Amino acid sequence: MRRPGFLSRLYQAALAAVLVLGLMPAVQAQAPLSGNDLVQAELLAEPQSIRAGEAFWLGIRLRMAEHWHTYWRNPGDSGLATEIRWTLPPGFSAGPIVWPVPERIPVAHLVNYGYDGEILLLTQITPPAALPSGELALKADVNWLVCQKECIPGEAALDLALPTGTGGASPATAAAFDAARQKIAQASPWSARIETGSDGYVLHVAVPGLRADRIHSAAFLPHQEAMIEHAAPQAFKVEADRLTLTLKRGSFAAAGLPQQTGGLLVLTEDTGGTQQRQAFEFAEIAYGAPAATVSAAGWSTILQAALLAMLGGILLNLMPCVFPVLSIKILALVSHAGAGRAQMRRHGMAYMLGILLSFGALAGLLLGLRATGAQIGWGFQLQMPLVIAVLAYLLFAMGLSLSGVFHVGGSFAGIGEALTRRGGYQGSFFTGVLAAVVATPCTAPFMGAATGFALTQPAAIGMAIFLALGFGLALPFLVLTFVPQLADRLPRPGLWMDRVKQALAFPLYATVAWLIWVLSQQVGEKGLLAALLGLVLVGAAAWTFSLRGQMAGATAGLLLLVTGIALYGVARNPVRSAAPQQAQIAPSGIRTEAFTRARLDTLVAQQQPVFVNMTAAWCITCMVNERTALSSDRVQAAFRDRDIVYMKGDWTNQDPEITRVLEQHGRSGVPLYLLYAAGQTVVLPQILTPAIVLEHLDLLDRVGSHGRQPQTASLSNLSTTRSVQP
Repeated sequence: MRRPGFLSRLYQAALAAVLVLGLMPAVQAQAPLSGNDLVQAELLAEPQSIRAGEAFWLGIRLRMAEHWHTYWRNPGDSGLATEIRWTLPPGFSAGPIVWPVPERIPVAHLVNYGYDGEILLLTQITPPAALPSGELALKADVNWLVCQKECIPGEAALDLALPTGTGGASPATAAAFDAARQKIAQASPWSARIETGSDGYVLHVAVPGLRADRIHSAAFLPHQEAMIEHAAPQAFKVEADRLTLTLKRGSFAAAGLPQQTGGLLVLTEDTGGTQQRQAFEFAEIAYGAPAATVSAAGWSTILQAALLAMLGGILLNLMPCVFPVLSIKILALVSHAGAGRAQMRRHGMAYMLGILLSFGALAGLLLGLRATGAQIGWGFQLQMPLVIAVLAYLLFAMGLSLSGVFHVGGSFAGIGEALTRRGGYQGSFFTGVLAAVVATPCTAPFMGAATGFALTQPAAIGMAIFLALGFGLALPFLVLTFVPQLADRLPRPGLWMDRVKQALAFPLYATVAWLIWVLSQQVGEKGLLAALLGLVLVGAAAWTFSLRGQMAGATAGLLLLVTGIALYGVARNPVRSAAPQQAQIAPSGIRTEAFTRARLDTLVAQQQPVFVNMTAAWCITCMVNERTALSSDRVQAAFRDRDIVYMKGDWTNQDPEITRVLEQHGRSGVPLYLLYAAGQTVVLPQILTPAIVLEHLDLLDRVGSHGRQPQTASLSNLSTTRSVQP
């Protein structure tokens, strides 16, 4: 009796094994690889303990799956560098990543720089002079892109605890850190300078004693992305104690010379029958005029940029983002029409001050983050779902107030409805703040070139240009308050004001609907549901506030407190970024692709005409251009007739690749429209019509019919043009 039971169990086990093995491919197909499957990340410490005031080293060890690679600080033609964000105890500071010398990774006709196998990314940590006893927590959030034939992002939250003590290396990690230091480039003992050449740049390095017959190869790997064509050969020669390298300018490199660059000089030297690879790092190779020196011509350029910024700010008042807020404030000004001229002017000054301080704060934060290496541009705050949710809640509350659901009293001066309706100067000031915040999704004519120029200048000049933009935004309202003849033409207060006030709630509701739609492009389903529940809670808070006189003060206060806590929890926790949903125009037979730098390079190299649309869900100008120009029948027919590939880059969430392309064309934000055809790169205007797009296509057709010689003179009347070398 036992044997049949044993055989039965054996048969069942074999059947189960067959089923598992048979189902395994289906399970694997349903569970695609993630970046965390392909890269194992680990946080290591060199010392056994931390000594007060004595710097020490931490390392992020990445172990890549076979045939997969991650990237160096300059990934090359495509890819993204690994990023590390440290969370350290108070008083601690972290230095930059110390990168190992990368390998050259050919991918089709492109070249990337990165690592396979295993690497250790070192960072020096400096503790304060005094430390508490016990263990200290050290945390690192690591993000990477791992690629083979496809690229997959990954991330890891790593932490470890080290005790305070006398320091000393840890035997368990000493070998790993010693090996990592062997892979780091040594600081160059030589001086170097770079200058323009016939097809790019010429790098001169003083190398006394270097023998030309022993140098097998030489290559320069710049820190700055898109500076050179990484796949292009770098011709070199050694003569008279000088090494000269010829570098081909990148097709996406900005016109002219950047202020400075750095990079690695990698040499392969023949040392008695064996080839030895050495790398020398130049922290900085300066060339061109110093950034701090501004010539007379430079000042004229700066003034021109400031004027363009001011004109762009004036036109921002007509954009749908700003117009509802400005209209409400003008309505509030009507109610003070009987006040003295001095009081009217003070309202205008308060409004302007609110705008200028807001623009200054946003620009300062933007310039500061960019100085740390962040790949962001103008409007960066709207790439944060929490900011969009809070702005939607604020405008919804203002709309409810205008509709009469509740009225904000004097104790809430400067908050809620007081932002737009309160008669005090706080109301004018905070209306300026709100106008500045809601203006950032919009792009007016003249803005793109001015803000792009501002981000390439020293901080003081960049700040001045952004303040000129803010002054332009404030100017129409300021003129209204300072010119008596205009103020006298304002209608007298009356019942009509209450009707107009209620009607102005609907543009605010429309803005809220648009913001929620933008949010839906950034977050998952749970995040969107949380945002909608937040609107319900805002309505509940407004209703409770309106009943505060009909219930006990403690009861009303408790209800408001509970609603506020719930609203904070809904807005803060579930609203997380997700992959943006790339909405396409309705292409009819048009080749449409999502933007990637590698794919664009491939198409340009194949001499394929390409139209690139850099956009974002929160950019109203972008949406209008898509609906009125790019989706028109005439434009789409022209794209089909010329076999133009339509590429769309979605900047709704942060995307360093798109940010770099914006910078390379002198822009700090979207929209950006690029046309690659007939050996030319054309930057189209920020405000499009079908006629403008078709005119650019016709001009490029005429250029193409006369060969590949650039005809900048005719094209420059419409846009920025330069030759493309595929």
